[in-house]
Amino acid sequence: MKSLCAFAIALCLAPAFPAGAHAADHLIIIKNMEFGPAPPNLKAGDTITWRNADFFRHTATARNGAFDLKLAPGETATVTLQKPGRIMVFCRYHPDMTLALSIAK
Repeated sequence: MKSLCAFAIALCLAPAFPAGAHAADHLIIIKNMEFGPAPPNLKAGDTITWRNADFFRHTATARNGAFDLKLAPGETATVTLQKPGRIMVFCRYHPDMTLALSIAK
C-alpha cells in the first residue's frame, strides 16, 4: 500500500513534460526604456523572469492576453510560457517598447 501511495504522489508531482525534457529559466532585463533581447530557444513550459532595472514603471504585456506584468523600478515578475507560438510583448506605459517571443513545442 505504501508503494502505491508513493507512486501516486510521484505521478501527481511529475512535471508535465515528455521524458528527457526540461523546462528552462530565462531572464529579460528592462533597462534604458528597452526590453532586453528575447532569449533563444524558448519552449512551452519555460519560465521568463522580467526584471525592471530602469527608473520608470513598465509592464510586460502580451498582446494575446497571455500575461500582463506590472513592474515598478527594481521589481521582478515571472511568467511560465504555456503554449508554442509567437507572442508580441509591449509596455502599456511606453507602447514603443516591444519584443517578439517565439516559443517552440
